[in-house]
Amino acid sequence: MNKPEIKNIVIAGGGTAGWMAAAAFSKVLGERWNVVLVESEEIGTVGVGEATIPVINVYNQALEIDENEFMRETSASFKLGIEFVNWGRQGDSYIHGFGPLGPDIGITRFHHYWLKMRAQGKASSLEDYSVNIAAARANKFLRARKDLSPSPMAEIAHAYHFDAGLYAAYLRRYAEKRGVRRIEGKIRSVSTRVQDGFIDALTLEDGQRIEGDLFIDCTGFRGLLIEQTLKTGYEDWSHWLPCDRAWAVPCTSVEPLTPYTRSTAHGAGWQWRIPLQHRTGNGHVFCSSHISEQAALDVLMGKLDGEVLADPRLLKFVTGKRKKIWNKNCIAVGLASGFLEPLESTSIHLIQSTISRLTDLFPSQGIDEADVAEFNRQADFEFERIRDFIILHYKATERDDTAFWRQCRDMSVPDALQHKIDLFKSNGRVFRENAELFSEISWVEVMLGQHITPRHYHPLVDALPEQKIIDFLDNVRSTIRRCVDVMPTHAQYIASECATHIPPMKPRR
Repeated sequence: MNKPEIKNIVIAGGGTAGWMAAAAFSKVLGERWNVVLVESEEIGTVGVGEATIPVINVYNQALEIDENEFMRETSASFKLGIEFVNWGRQGDSYIHGFGPLGPDIGITRFHHYWLKMRAQGKASSLEDYSVNIAAARANKFLRARKDLSPSPMAEIAHAYHFDAGLYAAYLRRYAEKRGVRRIEGKIRSVSTRVQDGFIDALTLEDGQRIEGDLFIDCTGFRGLLIEQTLKTGYEDWSHWLPCDRAWAVPCTSVEPLTPYTRSTAHGAGWQWRIPLQHRTGNGHVFCSSHISEQAALDVLMGKLDGEVLADPRLLKFVTGKRKKIWNKNCIAVGLASGFLEPLESTSIHLIQSTISRLTDLFPSQGIDEADVAEFNRQADFEFERIRDFIILHYKATERDDTAFWRQCRDMSVPDALQHKIDLFKSNGRVFRENAELFSEISWVEVMLGQHITPRHYHPLVDALPEQKIIDFLDNVRSTIRRCVDVMPTHAQYIASECATHIPPMKPRR
């Protein structure tokens, strides 16, 4: 017997998650499906997901969004990577940069040649061999120049910092222009079918009933559909990632306009700094069993580099994910699906990847359990691998100055992560498994940045005469230096290409 065709898609909740879903559906699905988004102006959004990773370009390009227009409308800046301060040791600073390190030689990864020469004192910092990191350190920026290949200029990879509220508003205009219907109102109740427990309608406080075939839960932490209605269950990962609170506050921008996010480790957590054109986003992610909320707020307010623009907001969370991201005819997107702290700027990516996965497995004649199972298998794998990468930052520390860091240093970690660490410690090897998000280079940069030093390097390195390796490394470093020298500053590039019309925010008085 044929199952009823999916025709009506209902998105519960707006914000970044809701409007990213709505915009994507309006572009990819076309007019064959009816898309309705229900949200209330009275319900605020978390709105701190302001830093991204380069794969967001895939989303924007799929929607045929003009990059300069998008940046002007969202007060965006460019992002070349993330600086980590005080993570491995007090006083440390390294950048996890996007894009490649120096070129591989044959089948042997670049970092193996660097490892040999660095151990002999014949190579400089790993950061000198990445065009992204070298540009970030100099506060320079240029979009990739593919016409200059094989120059490092052709390999620059970038993401963005933007105002999440402005991004949602931008996507709302995009989606509504393409037929998405927005309904204002609070959801009073969610009804399900007796025969199978599938959701069949949302009822608003004014009595309006919104029926649908497929429901997208973008209601944030509360998970109104996926959890409160369908009782899906939640996997708690706080034994590996114990931070459970965050203070968030904006401040005025200061010069220079840095093309990278900064993450600074404190005594019981870490602080983010995200530079936009019209303000800077800041937050302190912390563990409430090691520091009080007030003390955590004091740390944040004492470390701002600009004037405060608004009252700080406190967010509470439990790190983990829903046991099923797709349950019955409901798919959870964004915070409704789970929470991984934004240490590696993956929050918006997880929204994007969930939407992409759903479009790949979009139901044809009703909901097919084989599609649901495959969707959840892929989602579980992605969440777990991102989780492991974030755990790495806490585990790979030599800090023992607080109980929090001693707990992180001494904890056991998931087997897959321990295997990656052990493999790298032995011979500097990292392998990307299936379609996991973070590349081999990302793992290398973070592990080396936090003092996981391999005992050996790949034996094929010794097949090349030492002087040739030295000359090779010197050439890579000097080429990158010349590239960075001719780049404009980040601020100059934005001023010439995509300066926002949004005025700087005024300090709170």
